[in-house]
Amino acid sequence: MAFLKEFKDFAMRGNVMDMAIGVIIGAAFGKIVTSLVSDLLMPLIGALVGGINFTDWKWTIVNEHPSLIDASKMMPAVTLNYGNFLQVLFDFVIVAFCIFLLIKGINKLSNLKKKEEVKPAPTPEPPAPTKEEVLLTEIRDLLKERK
Repeated sequence: MAFLKEFKDFAMRGNVMDMAIGVIIGAAFGKIVTSLVSDLLMPLIGALVGGINFTDWKWTIVNEHPSLIDASKMMPAVTLNYGNFLQVLFDFVIVAFCIFLLIKGINKLSNLKKKEEVKPAPTPEPPAPTKEEVLLTEIRDLLKERK
């Protein structure tokens, strides 16, 4: 039972819950940006470079061929799909850039709030001189007059 209580205390800590919420929102944000890249940006980029679909780019290592065991079955071609890799690389760069902009905006808002909250403290008035200080000042002034 102590283990379950300890786990509950750990899971209900504020920073663990914040992290879980961040992961969920991040996954949803990633899907949105991936759709933006796949469905909007990459077709435009493909049109700019002559209607090329990057995901179709591949290097065939071994062509399709009949199976050695059963000649009626065809073995699929072995390919390196570097176009799909380029697509995923573009997705990553754009997702990373969007997250950078999001974090930068959040930091800017956070700094604005901090500047509004932090008001300069009024300068305290110097304390009134003590009786000893007043007496010492009078003695000093008397000594100056004698000279």
